[in-house]
This record gives sequence, structure tokens and C-alpha cells, in this order.
Amino acid sequence: MTAAQFEELETPVVEAVLRWRFEALVEAGYDAGRALILASHIEVDLHQAAGLLARGCPPETAMAICL
Repeated sequence: MTAAQFEELETPVVEAVLRWRFEALVEAGYDAGRALILASHIEVDLHQAAGLLARGCPPETAMAICL
């Protein structure tokens, strides 16, 4: 989903998407603070963010790469 597409969504859908992204990032291993920041950046690829942690990248480094 592009940022432009995201901006066109209605509020309940936006909330659901952000919640889903947050939960996926926490499940991948990010702490709540980093997950919240990454989830709110809709341009961040969740597969890349999760994959970095799965391959042993420290969360702070993975976050820097993703942003």
C-alpha cells in the first residue's frame, strides 16, 4: 500500500491497519516503542523489518535501516 492509498482510507480502516502493523512488528521481535514508530511509517516494508530481526540484526540497527 502506498502512502497516497493509505491517506484515502477511512478512520476505522486506518486504525485497523496500524494495529495490525504494530502487532506484526511486536511478534517479529520489536519492543512496543520501536514497533509503534515503524508501524506508523506506512512506507516501511513489514517483511523487510521482520526479516532483519530474523537474520540477527539488532532492533536499533534494523529500525535505522527501515527508516
